[in-house]
Amino acid sequence: MNLSKGSENEWFWNAVETKPDRDSLEVKGANVNFFSWSEEGPGLFFVHGHNAHAGWWDFIAPSFRSKYKVVASDLSGMGDSDHRDAYDSETYIDELVKVAQKNELGADTVIVAHSFGGVLALKAAAAFPERFKGLILLDSGVKHPDDIRQFDPPRLGRQKLYPSVDVAVSRFRLQPPQHCENSFILNYIARNSIEYVEDGFAWKFDDEHLQRMAPFDDLEEDFTNLKTKCALIYGENSKSFSKKSAEHMKALLPALEVRELKDSQHHLFLDQPLNFIELLTETLSNW
Repeated sequence: MNLSKGSENEWFWNAVETKPDRDSLEVKGANVNFFSWSEEGPGLFFVHGHNAHAGWWDFIAPSFRSKYKVVASDLSGMGDSDHRDAYDSETYIDELVKVAQKNELGADTVIVAHSFGGVLALKAAAAFPERFKGLILLDSGVKHPDDIRQFDPPRLGRQKLYPSVDVAVSRFRLQPPQHCENSFILNYIARNSIEYVEDGFAWKFDDEHLQRMAPFDDLEEDFTNLKTKCALIYGENSKSFSKKSAEHMKALLPALEVRELKDSQHHLFLDQPLNFIELLTETLSNW
């Protein structure tokens, strides 16, 4: 992949060179890392997807720093946060609430959450309606029964190690699998997803996370009982979240705002970053 700074991608490099402040706090025995890009305004809290990290928002978050107090965190077991022996939604909810409190995000805070993070944010908004003003789900939420597929976690094996950063980057793949034309974004994300361990380079995420994660319960009940504003932005060509599921969610919660991002897949803000920023800005402005 090419990491060259072409003029057509200048917006991207300007964004990632806007470095956030970094800090952490302890939640239930694990150190949780977070980024913050600004100190004033209503809260805007970005939550990443499975096996991702706060750095996935490096080229999105700076676009909102002039109007919002922008924060993103590494969920435990991912990024630079500690791994746990076991994971469950209650602990993740506690992480989100504690990070919001630590950053003094007020009751006017909106959570913007992708994929796995969207499910956690949904449950957090349901459990603490007074804590968050709104929730914007990105290709995430309550799927139509026809779209729910039986999932078998991968078998445990030895941690994958690579002899160099470049080799690791060359093996980086999005999950679920999809093509992304913006190779410069994938390259950036991959290089920030690697750490040096004793015998080589490895991905930062806990590769046993799926085996250690307790299943979600009452998701549909949490969603239908939401008291906060809620919107869904999903990818037109996503293989993870369909129009049928979007319509299913709208039927469960008629007040839901549904937006489709054209020419995008599950990782919609990687596929169409500028169009995503525009759509998210419009959604927030309407609120």
